[in-house]
Amino acid sequence: MRKAFATRLAVALCLATSGYIHAQLYVRGYHAIPTIGTSFRWDAAASFAVAALLLVGSPLLLRLAAAGLCLSGLAGFTVSRTIGLFGFTERGWQPAPQALLSVLAWIVALALLLTSFLSERRHRGERHDTLSEPVRA
Repeated sequence: MRKAFATRLAVALCLATSGYIHAQLYVRGYHAIPTIGTSFRWDAAASFAVAALLLVGSPLLLRLAAAGLCLSGLAGFTVSRTIGLFGFTERGWQPAPQALLSVLAWIVALALLLTSFLSERRHRGERHDTLSEPVRA
């Protein structure tokens, strides 16, 4: 049980970190970029909300929301550095260090979510196998 809470706490910290970075960038000038500014504001709000909810519990839907935030953030990051996103493009790891920190937070959160999901699935499988074995006297 402690391991599950530690994982939830770590994922929540990753999401809160990303949310803080996006809020900071929004305030420092991204608010003036059409569509992108609004996306940064919503990302920050959603990241903080999901992080707070993860501290209370972690139903599957909430963990999927956390993974979705991370995947959408990584997708937006990649698209904004390749073909552009809503006419907005960035280069490399700019703004530094925020870009790198956000990417690391998303990747760590995804790795933790995937690991916990696989562990939970394996645990359920072991429990099911134990329950289905015939009793021998």
